[in-house]
Amino acid sequence: MAGTRSANTRRPSACLRTAPDLVSSVSPRPGRATRRPPTEFVPVPVSGGTMTVGVQVVRAGEPAGPVPPRRRMVLPLLLVLGWLLGVAWRIWLARHSSMPIAHTDEDSYLNTARALAGGPGGFSSENGTLRRIGYPLLIAPAFLLDRDFVDTYLLVRVVNAALNAALLPLAYLLGRRLLNLPRWPALVAAAVAATLPAAVFYAGVAMTDAVLAPLLVGWLLAVHRLVERPGPLTAAVAGTLAGAGHLLHSRGVVIVAGYAGLVLLLVGRRRLGPAGLLAATLPVLAAALGNEAGVRLLGDTVRLLGDPPGERTLRAVASGPGLLRVLAAVGTQLWYLVVITFGLAGLAGSAAVARLRRAGRDDPTGWTLGVALATTVGVAVGAAVVLAGITDKPADAIYGRYVQMLAPFWLVVGVGVLLGTAYRPLLRHAAVTVTVLAAGGVLVHARLAYAETRGEALRYGGFSAPDLMALTGGWRQMRPLAGAAVGVGAGLLLVVVARHRRSRAVALAALVVVNLAAMQVIAQRLVRPMAAAGTPAPSVADLGIQPGERVRASTGVPYLIRFNLSHQVTWTEVSWFADRPPAAADVVFARWAPGEPDDWDGTRYGFVRLGGDPAQKWAAWRRG
Repeated sequence: MAGTRSANTRRPSACLRTAPDLVSSVSPRPGRATRRPPTEFVPVPVSGGTMTVGVQVVRAGEPAGPVPPRRRMVLPLLLVLGWLLGVAWRIWLARHSSMPIAHTDEDSYLNTARALAGGPGGFSSENGTLRRIGYPLLIAPAFLLDRDFVDTYLLVRVVNAALNAALLPLAYLLGRRLLNLPRWPALVAAAVAATLPAAVFYAGVAMTDAVLAPLLVGWLLAVHRLVERPGPLTAAVAGTLAGAGHLLHSRGVVIVAGYAGLVLLLVGRRRLGPAGLLAATLPVLAAALGNEAGVRLLGDTVRLLGDPPGERTLRAVASGPGLLRVLAAVGTQLWYLVVITFGLAGLAGSAAVARLRRAGRDDPTGWTLGVALATTVGVAVGAAVVLAGITDKPADAIYGRYVQMLAPFWLVVGVGVLLGTAYRPLLRHAAVTVTVLAAGGVLVHARLAYAETRGEALRYGGFSAPDLMALTGGWRQMRPLAGAAVGVGAGLLLVVVARHRRSRAVALAALVVVNLAAMQVIAQRLVRPMAAAGTPAPSVADLGIQPGERVRASTGVPYLIRFNLSHQVTWTEVSWFADRPPAAADVVFARWAPGEPDDWDGTRYGFVRLGGDPAQKWAAWRRG
């Protein structure tokens, strides 16, 4: 019988599927109700010698027929249970943060969401060019309940957790459909991706990054389906997800550009007709128009404090040193992706480039990997260019936030390379990965040292790369050599383990444990101290400040406290003043610093102090 092996022969059947490099999705995928034969690496005669390839072998006596209905339900139930556990875990991780910690990004999104829900406005650190309202629209319903801000903020994080935890089923589908991984390896790979700190960290803050990682995986799945079966329906789905990316963040421009290039290629090769082109275009256009309509609807309710990129950005990059800085920033971000995925993104990138060299006209996996590579480089370059135009702050040693959404995708692809590539090609990809990690670590280290010799220490903070901090112990300064060592060590260990079938699942499960531990460390070392420092005590309600009172805040109050006090005043916008309170103010927040020259004395203006915290440098005053 074709595809089986008798007890007295060792030769694999000629019809068995080979996998000399990256697991191929153009080969027939096993049906949902059929067991997948195991893969073995065996020598196969070829012209001039032999070649080791991965083959699927069905042994005599092994079941390969339909899976019983009860067993078919096991994986869906595990995915649902995993999603629920993921939601609960993400909410638990953020239990210490009853107020925003990522200023001023969280403030911008929350103020905009409150205004969209019909509440008072506020400020946003965005600029007119890069302004997006997708995430504020998503969380605006939390403000419709008219609850205390602490409750509203919790609802926002519940929404974040529910969407962010969708990485588990999406990553599982990625492993199955794009990479043809067997069910259980795909599930374990999805668990590693769904617990990756690069994506999980942002579920605990009110930032658009909480939903971008699952959106990107979903979009690339839709891209794969579009190339596999071009048509109006698949084009509409992929276009809707690309449009959602545009609506959520300026990084969506890169997503839309990559999607547009793919659609044009499909049209040029006559694989997508006029109806498909229209279906691909309309959702993106609707998202762009919807964003513009939302911005116009808000009007001046939310004041923009950011400067749009323009002549200043061009000056920052239009020189030899400027271009070198941009290239250094791009290289650092790509190197960072390889480190935080334990070398798997390096394996994936190397295999993707190799796949593109031989990708055919109808190779969905090759085309999808090409779109993913272009998106990754495009996001890294775009981030480096935009950040180069911010001249009022030191340059960043690393700002990984923009590329973090790509980490789960490349990690799953890396697992596919690890499990589905013959050993010699795998060693070649490992050599490329080690080279990238080692050379990148040395170059980043040299860049930091050079900046210090010039008295221009590069900026490195809590939201630059929290996962890199946890993995390298670099809480006070970036440690690129330690990061390179982590990536090289973990990557080589995974490659060695890949030869032993029984050890693969154990190694991937160990990565899940590492992710869980890293997030716990981040929560204790980073999130908890920031939450404690930025949470006002006592609260506005404890001081007896009531809805209807007109409240203002002095710029002398540290901004972390000032912004969080303002969030607790849900009934009106809290505008700022320098020293003299506005005549219309009933209550003001001002600096309380006993014995210091900038201590604010409200009695000069007829105010009575209600309370506050001199350690946090603030007090609330009511007009007498």
